[in-house]
Amino acid sequence: MNLTHQQRIELHGFNNLTKSLSFNMYDICYTKTREEREAYIEYIDEQYNADRLTTILTNVSDIIGAHVLNVAKQDYVPQGASVTVLVSEGPVVEVPNESFAESPGPLPDNVVLQLDKSHITVHTYPEYHPNEGISTFRADIDVSTCGEISPLKALNYLIRSFDTDIMTIDYRVRGFTRDKNGHKLFIDHDISSIQNYIPDDVKTMFHMIDVNVYQEHTFHTKCKLRNFNLNNYLFGYTKEKLSNEEREEITKNLKLEMDEIFYGKNMIN
Repeated sequence: MNLTHQQRIELHGFNNLTKSLSFNMYDICYTKTREEREAYIEYIDEQYNADRLTTILTNVSDIIGAHVLNVAKQDYVPQGASVTVLVSEGPVVEVPNESFAESPGPLPDNVVLQLDKSHITVHTYPEYHPNEGISTFRADIDVSTCGEISPLKALNYLIRSFDTDIMTIDYRVRGFTRDKNGHKLFIDHDISSIQNYIPDDVKTMFHMIDVNVYQEHTFHTKCKLRNFNLNNYLFGYTKEKLSNEEREEITKNLKLEMDEIFYGKNMIN
């Protein structure tokens, strides 16, 4: 059943469709020495510590209109952090048509509406290559909601909250709800691609690939930065301090790391 943002479906009881957004971001850095690697991981742990991640998730809650019930957060030793936020519904007077439109969501100063029985989580994973001087930071964010709106409304803000070289984004609608006549609805809004919820200025920065299974209401988008500037991947110095041979070797290793993450496979055995 195709729905437009202009249609309002009168439901039987509560809309119990579950909409889940999984957002994975990767930041890649060349760290030549052990000292550089340790400094990079220390920097990442400070930039994305549990307190800052809590602020990010609280802003996500505001954007999708949820009330925070509980926050659990933890900084790990030697590195990494996790935050879990449980949120609940507030009063829904009217669902604006805009909430069904395929468009980027608001930033934190705009609250759209309320939702129900939801959770938001983030986990971080700093790690490094044992031989090639590559350090990689990954953050996994999950936003799961029940009700009439989609967590995709928070995607715009999430993208802008992290410095990212590669993103993988999954969105899935699960379960079903019923209209007043008992007819099952397995999705309550039009969607053709996650890219419709990514602002144009962001899309111009990334090479994107979609893998969508429309009949299963499952959508997947992968993103990799188009432009490569070596200085953005050196920690504590610039490429001017490197020889031409070093620049070429480091660039090759960094681009290989990015391609392997983007395509999800090892390219050199």
